[in-house]
Amino acid sequence: MRQLESTHPAALLVGPETGDDAAVWKLDDTRAIVSTADFITPVVDDARTWGRVAAANSVSDVYAMGGRPLFALNLVGWNSDALPISLLGEVLAGGQDIAAAGGFVIAGGHTIDDPEPKYGMAVTGEVHPDRILTNTGLRPGQDLILSKPLGVGVITTAIKADVADPAVTAGAVASMIRLNDDASRLALAAGATGCTDVTGFGLMGHLGRMAMESGVTVTVWFEAIPFLDGAVDLARDGIMPGGSRRNLDWARTLLDAGGHDELHQLLVADAQTSGGLVFGVDPGESATVVASLRESGHTAAVIGTTAEGRGRFVLR
Repeated sequence: MRQLESTHPAALLVGPETGDDAAVWKLDDTRAIVSTADFITPVVDDARTWGRVAAANSVSDVYAMGGRPLFALNLVGWNSDALPISLLGEVLAGGQDIAAAGGFVIAGGHTIDDPEPKYGMAVTGEVHPDRILTNTGLRPGQDLILSKPLGVGVITTAIKADVADPAVTAGAVASMIRLNDDASRLALAAGATGCTDVTGFGLMGHLGRMAMESGVTVTVWFEAIPFLDGAVDLARDGIMPGGSRRNLDWARTLLDAGGHDELHQLLVADAQTSGGLVFGVDPGESATVVASLRESGHTAAVIGTTAEGRGRFVLR
């Protein structure tokens, strides 16, 4: 990306420079457009469930910016020689399920022939220009709230290896198809300005980037992090996606791991699909936000704090 020449007009409120979840373009003093795109390869066997997961993962970037999705375009790579078109219909029906749940419209899309199936969406949403949640928005003295448990990467790796217990798989699927709309709304209501969704770069990667861009040090308490049932045991048995290891390698220059071993570090770096939001709020708001998230079915928790610093990720 550094090799690409890019202009940054005043209307482009959020561009590629800060590694944010989506681009934001200002229309006027009260309206801005949020734009993002994402697609993934299958993470579960059932086609409609994969469609739901991929769509929830795609629209998450809009919620992470504090926005409301308006419409989406399907993005599909499909091996029509090996896979029936009826199966693609199930994938797209899963995407429609998520659009209906999120109150946005699927207005079209594009499909290409691809040896490996891929599905996702380009999503357009709206946000108030003064209420954007960004990577640069963390402030010293805040509590960090995580809205969904970690462990999706470990469990989806176990699914692919055919060693995941059905109950463990069901828990991961339920987490992945849960939208981040409630978490985004509650973050905004609590006065949050810094937020990201926890996806492919893991909690350590996404929150570490936020710490860098916000100019703070984040301290995360391992024992406070919620994990999906079965994820820690699978990790102890050696189930770990390659992406999680790459995430940890990238974050080592930021990381103060304290006394935590590599297993704990990898779990915090676990590469998620359609993970939750992590955001900073005033400590006086934390209990209310977490309680509201739990009432709506989330496994949410205060997982750490922010302090004056220079982009460090401290694991305690």
